Amino acid sequence: MAHAVTLEALRVLDAIHQFGSFTAAAEALFKVPSALTYTVKKLEDDLGVSLFDRTRQKAILTPAGLLVLEQGQSILDAATRLEDSIKQLESGWEPKLRIARDTALLERPLMTVVGEFLKHNRPLELTLSEEAMGGAWDALQDDRADLVIGATGELPKGHVHTRALGELEFVFAVAPTHPLALLEGAITAMQLRQYPAIVVADSSKILPARNSGIFEARQVIRVDSMRSKIQAQCLGLGVGYLPKHRILDELKTGRLVLRQCELPRPNQMAYLAWRKEQPGRGLTWFVEQLMRQDWQLVSVLSVKNGVDLH
Repeated sequence: MAHAVTLEALRVLDAIHQFGSFTAAAEALFKVPSALTYTVKKLEDDLGVSLFDRTRQKAILTPAGLLVLEQGQSILDAATRLEDSIKQLESGWEPKLRIARDTALLERPLMTVVGEFLKHNRPLELTLSEEAMGGAWDALQDDRADLVIGATGELPKGHVHTRALGELEFVFAVAPTHPLALLEGAITAMQLRQYPAIVVADSSKILPARNSGIFEARQVIRVDSMRSKIQAQCLGLGVGYLPKHRILDELKTGRLVLRQCELPRPNQMAYLAWRKEQPGRGLTWFVEQLMRQDWQLVSVLSVKNGVDLH
């Protein structure tokens, strides 16, 4: 028997809900508004309910409409995955690739690889995002990313393929005008506690959030990226450890100065990581190209962990 709720109807409902009007949704779906009106009216007649509140100027879903869309979202997602799998089976190139970079790593090497990729004119949609602390592993676990760059810390449970990029070296750096910059000798834990700590917040959504756990501070300022942390410390707003390769210019120009601290932070290995057993040609290409980039880390290891892509 034919079902009232079709993929086309769900796509129309989703578009109208996202864009707030039949006209805007029609433009996004490359259809005329009357086609969307017909689809919605037919679905309402078949279900015997109103899906939109027509007393308002903006297209607002009724409780019944919201239920249809919420329950239908898993159907839309499954259809998208099926279509993507068919396209990848046919060409070997996945239609979409999501790459997440840990905020501690430089952005330029990734953008260099993206630039090279665009020259090949492949029909692949790229989504680039930024994660922090345990967020890179979390992005894989939560299916927010297909490939992560710079994941650190303990490897998550489950089958994850990794390649080591090198080690992140952390140094204690403060603004030259900060009171801690004027002290002689190694800075103690008691001295650290007197000043605000600048901390990059863990971007994890499903895994337990991590923190550096190096020292306690009377005040904590949480930021969402390493770029913001560096800027805050250059302004003297607080203190903390920073990846040395990220602050070479700041150290050279004197915006930051290095100081010894009795609570050292050990180096951390950074990894490329992905979960797919049979990576598509896009993921394979990006892994190979990203491994060739200079991430300015302490050391780059040639030993590969995980499966061989060839």
